[in-house]
Amino acid sequence: MNAQTKLMLLKLALAAFGAIFLVIYPLGLIWPSGWVWHGGMGVYYLQMIAVIYAVLGVFLIMASRDPGAHRSLIWFTVWSSAAHGAVMAVQAITDSHETGHLLGDVPALFLVAIVLGYLNSQVALAPAE
Repeated sequence: MNAQTKLMLLKLALAAFGAIFLVIYPLGLIWPSGWVWHGGMGVYYLQMIAVIYAVLGVFLIMASRDPGAHRSLIWFTVWSSAAHGAVMAVQAITDSHETGHLLGDVPALFLVAIVLGYLNSQVALAPAE
């Protein structure tokens, strides 16, 4: 795979994950057992986490235009997704009420971390001048 193809895939992944992050709230309403952590927090928790991911989604879409200028944002997304997914995985395994997340947001976050981490490390990027 040549450098141009890798860059195109990184741009596509940033835009796609950014768009998905914009729809976390509807995902939580459609499939709560895979996207909404219960624990008595109800819809307020979903709204709070959805707005954080929506903002990140907008910035990932913006970063897709020039990934080289946004490497730290991409790495933040990689490592925060991996850490968030790891914490959620442990909680989903240890709390029988949350096991649906092992098929929902837990693998989704690991997918984000793996794909963006791999592509960001493979593409030799220089910030735009």
